Amino acid sequence: MSSDQLVLYRLQACPYCERVVRVLDDLGLDYRSRFVEPMHSERTVVRRLTGKRTVPALVDEATGVTMSESANIVDYLRATYGEGGEA
Repeated sequence: MSSDQLVLYRLQACPYCERVVRVLDDLGLDYRSRFVEPMHSERTVVRRLTGKRTVPALVDEATGVTMSESANIVDYLRATYGEGGEA
């Protein structure tokens, strides 16, 4: 999978973001990290994507999926790219 297909919007030292990073690494998926503004009110890029200002947020260009919330992202990655998934 091309690293252009998965983009993770995140903060440094965010435990929820790191949870997603661990799963991406465990699955051997290439991805691009986009670090966002620490100030919640300034995360307009994430808000445009998901309608929320929370991170992590994932954009999967291969499937057209955009989502937030670490638990949802982890479930999606495992279902889509884990054993028996698409990739």
